[in-house]
Amino acid sequence: MLSALRTVRTPARRTVTQLRTAATQAQKRAGDISDAFVSLSGQNFAPLPPEYADLKGRLIKGREDAVRESWERLLRHLREEIPLIVELGSKVIPEVDYKDIDNAPETFSKELRKRGVAVVRGVVPEQEALQWKEELREYIRQNPQTKAFPPENPQVFELYWSRIQLLARGHPNMLKAHRFLMSYWHSKDPSMPISTRHPISYADRLRMRLPGDSRFALGPHVDGGSVERWDEKGYGLGKVYDSVWQGKWEDFDPWESSCRLPVVSDLHQGVGACSAFRMFQGWLSLSTTGPFQGTLLVNPLLAKATAYYLLRPYFSPKRGIEPGAQTASEAVSNSADFLASDNWEMDTTPSSWIQGATPGHGQELSHLLHPHLNLNQSMIHMPTVKPGDYVAWHCDTIHSVDKTHAGKSDSSVLYIPACPLTEDNARYLARQREKFVNGIPSPDFGGGIGEAEHIGRIRAEDMGALVGDEGCRAMGLKEWDSDAEGLSPGEREVLDRANKILGFYD
Repeated sequence: MLSALRTVRTPARRTVTQLRTAATQAQKRAGDISDAFVSLSGQNFAPLPPEYADLKGRLIKGREDAVRESWERLLRHLREEIPLIVELGSKVIPEVDYKDIDNAPETFSKELRKRGVAVVRGVVPEQEALQWKEELREYIRQNPQTKAFPPENPQVFELYWSRIQLLARGHPNMLKAHRFLMSYWHSKDPSMPISTRHPISYADRLRMRLPGDSRFALGPHVDGGSVERWDEKGYGLGKVYDSVWQGKWEDFDPWESSCRLPVVSDLHQGVGACSAFRMFQGWLSLSTTGPFQGTLLVNPLLAKATAYYLLRPYFSPKRGIEPGAQTASEAVSNSADFLASDNWEMDTTPSSWIQGATPGHGQELSHLLHPHLNLNQSMIHMPTVKPGDYVAWHCDTIHSVDKTHAGKSDSSVLYIPACPLTEDNARYLARQREKFVNGIPSPDFGGGIGEAEHIGRIRAEDMGALVGDEGCRAMGLKEWDSDAEGLSPGEREVLDRANKILGFYD
């Protein structure tokens, strides 16, 4: 019997085995990170089935003129802002010290809302983070059967339940950093069942990229689905992007949370496709890593870039491209004539192309498919980070990694996104808890036996001593206190719903 699973509201105690039964779900096929992206798996982009042409037409029906005018306004904004980003480079990324997050400077807050990306310095002490990396290396050494990509020279490991990953996710500093970052989101309706003050732990992989690696060359992409962003049964359920479809992209608010609650971001059960609501994706650095040293790049245009990749499938160039083709040459794509507004017209009949989108995979972007974003220059490197620094980016943000790790030491990170407590996230947490107990991969990721037979894997009964009550709650191992003072009606409701979903009371 586990004290971490003791319930406050009822005298009965329930074991992990009893709690996990409510969460059983079909396991995804085995796989690694390459399965999540067409470009890594060696496939080619292709037109989608005809129903996607119909879908595109429905989204803007009756508003075609407004959307066309909106597109032209957007291109003007991109022409003005991208040169500023290119000039600033990594300085465009806002930074804050962990010790200052209780009173973050307004300049940081303003830039985070605009850019959608941030660095929080010193979330974990540097020497502690370096020690974590050595322990992870030992865990991998003791378990040579661990799946990784690429298999011949592992860089991204299919590990979720090592002591260090669980410790880092449940670390009080990490949970506080997540609450801080998620506070930049807001809800139009304060009664909506969501809490950014009660983050959940989302189990993700880890990366140890070695100097010289060019296999893990993941280009510009957006996680959280691909075709789902256009689909009425995906992001359309929350009308997340309706202002864009109405020709009012300036009204799109990427920080409004209530519209995201009904979203289904994984309609096609993709391996590595995220079905939880991650307000921010993020990683904790375990090494000192700078630009071109195997690190992250982001497109810090957030709302404008999102509007662009959503509208791009409706427009085609008149000059510089073969009829029916999707891309021009590199030289043509860079030319002012090709990029000029008068060279782009709305397709009279919607095609079935959604550039860079493939069901069951992440949304990918490229300079050739999305030329006005000038991704060759507008993808900006993270500034140099040290062990213990945390990097976070908004869930709509375009991001990539260095094509080649040109540094001289490893570029190692723990992927740890910031996820609010919602009803759907509580359901995800229940499924994840079951996987944790069995030692198999986290629900969004490839199946198989995972770490079930790994030496040194952490068990549920170890979690209380490892991360305390707060960390256990984030893992679904201990109930939330919905009677606590200072809760909003929406927070109280979602805590009650989560406790019920997690099996703490009927």
